[in-house]
Amino acid sequence: MQTTRVPRKRYLSESSDVSGNLPKKLLLESFNKMPLQMTKPAPQFKATAVVNGEFKDISLSDYKGKYVVLFFYPLDFTFVCPTEIIAFSEKADEFRKIGCEVLGASTDSHFTHLAWINTPRKQGGLGPMNIPLISDKSHRISRDYGVLDEETGIPFRGLFIIDDKQNLRQITINDLPVGRSVEETLRLVQAFQFTDKHGEVCPANWRPGAKTIKPDTKAAQEYFGDAN
Repeated sequence: MQTTRVPRKRYLSESSDVSGNLPKKLLLESFNKMPLQMTKPAPQFKATAVVNGEFKDISLSDYKGKYVVLFFYPLDFTFVCPTEIIAFSEKADEFRKIGCEVLGASTDSHFTHLAWINTPRKQGGLGPMNIPLISDKSHRISRDYGVLDEETGIPFRGLFIIDDKQNLRQITINDLPVGRSVEETLRLVQAFQFTDKHGEVCPANWRPGAKTIKPDTKAAQEYFGDAN
């Protein structure tokens, strides 16, 4: 029996009724997108953010030539989220010293971001921020980065390290109840920058100043001989 293969775009036309949840246009876009891959370009975006207490349009391309830590969090005025955001904000200058900017994002509006920033920390607010908070009200950025929970419309705790050429170097996604380590994120940025500059690789738990490994079978014996 001969079968005919229906082209994907035709099958998922906007007039078709193949999804009970996603709009057909978004479903078509998701089918046509390549999954995120390490060392490949990070999805570009442009959005309104709260920067130093003011609304500002920013894009990923603004940060070309620098490393970027982009982290998504579920919702403003919640519980784990302020602990993460405040921790990243307090470490922002350390990231900047090594040529890295930190960006936070959720699907809340920029007005809600500002209201949260203007709420005292003792009342669960953020207080003054040293990092931009991006509004992904359309859900497009969260969806492009693969962290959006389509049922709830909120993102999981995704974190992405993007290098100075705007390529993805690290991806982690947590379920909602558990926050992330700012210190570990800083360590990873330092490690990737070291490998970029020196061409050597970083062993487990590496910190700046510790020994690294030459990625060569014979040369690596020097490290293993000292470490074991």
